[in-house]
Amino acid sequence: MNVIDDKEANLKKASLMIADSVNNNADFIVLPEMFNCPYSNDKFIEYAEEEHDSTTLNTISKLARNNNVYILSGSIPEKEEDKIFNTSYLFDKEGQIIAKHRKIHLFDIDVKDKITFKESDVLTAGNEFTLAETEFGRIGIGICYDVRFVELARIMVENGASILFYPGAFNMTTGPAHWELLFRARALDNQVFCVGVAPALNMDASYHSYGHSIVTDPWGEVVAQADEKEDLIICEIDLSEIKKIREEIPLLKNKRKDLYEVIQK
Repeated sequence: MNVIDDKEANLKKASLMIADSVNNNADFIVLPEMFNCPYSNDKFIEYAEEEHDSTTLNTISKLARNNNVYILSGSIPEKEEDKIFNTSYLFDKEGQIIAKHRKIHLFDIDVKDKITFKESDVLTAGNEFTLAETEFGRIGIGICYDVRFVELARIMVENGASILFYPGAFNMTTGPAHWELLFRARALDNQVFCVGVAPALNMDASYHSYGHSIVTDPWGEVVAQADEKEDLIICEIDLSEIKKIREEIPLLKNKRKDLYEVIQK
């Protein structure tokens, strides 16, 4: 979806796209990172909402309940006391929050002569791994920059996740170079499905999102991908592919646990 500097308009657009998804028989709907808010530090402060009194979360909860669907609400700037987090909420078919992920790895980068951004100027990092039980199995949730960290994906998969979701907003420097590559890699090296959902490119915004929402499979192939414009992907996946591919190439079984391991603290 195209995110603009108008929370009410963003929620209306998200609601319309959710309705379109429901009309196309979607079971599990995913929104982009910061779907209610322009991606900039000043706007994170302006748009921040507290969980217990959030217009955004109340809207998504009602949509999940009224349409009997799961909705992963991308992410929003979540305020708690004097801190702001980049937070994703998963709603079940009754409109209840069943998982909450605060972005673990903050986007602090400086690509010379191209882009500089420092989320940590405003945002606080989360410290929890996020897994959720759904009727489709266990899923793992990260946000954007989290996808670059292989340990996080592996920990979620070792704890039973069969689909990894990363609402994200790569930019026009990192997106063309790394977006598809990272989602294919995380799916391939963990033999799971991997989903990235991004805002559309808005040239009027200060931050230019690459878009290209994507679904990749356990073989590392792209199942579906949008372009930079606003679009709706309806994608059916077959979770039995995970077992098939892991039997053909027993990657996770063949790890040398006597030599190395990823430890969850």
